[in-house]
Amino acid sequence: MKPLTITDPDIILGLQDEIRRSEESRYDHRLHGLLLVAQGMSCREVAQLLGDSPRAVQYWVNHFEKYGLAAMVEGERPGRPCALGERELAEINRVLRQTPKTAGLGENLWDGKSLSAFIAKQFRVELGVRQCQRMFRQLGFRLRKPRPMIAHADLQLQRQHKKN
Repeated sequence: MKPLTITDPDIILGLQDEIRRSEESRYDHRLHGLLLVAQGMSCREVAQLLGDSPRAVQYWVNHFEKYGLAAMVEGERPGRPCALGERELAEINRVLRQTPKTAGLGENLWDGKSLSAFIAKQFRVELGVRQCQRMFRQLGFRLRKPRPMIAHADLQLQRQHKKN
């Protein structure tokens, strides 16, 4: 039988992304790596074959030897702890229900930049604009921008142009 090969690197990367997509497939992926090591392949060979780093395969083997199959299950990744406490978040939630001018800022609407400035001023914590935008969603707010108004617009022309 003629050996088949897949040489397109985009297809290979796509397959690796598909493996990493769900917890179950990552679990199976680790089990395959362990099986290959158990059959005599080195961690470096397994890593090259599966598209992972040799150190990752070593971690899998070490964790499996210490904790068994439970170590192969995807765990929670807590991430970096929040720089703001519960009291600060409650204060931010309260202040966001008012206008930025009420909070001592020159803006008319809240956005990531104005929230970042407020937090830096009030709590002396530097948060990026993107992190503040995420905070809006976490607190149940959504971005709403007013429609721009053209200065000195002719109302009669607007009525004629408007579709009925």
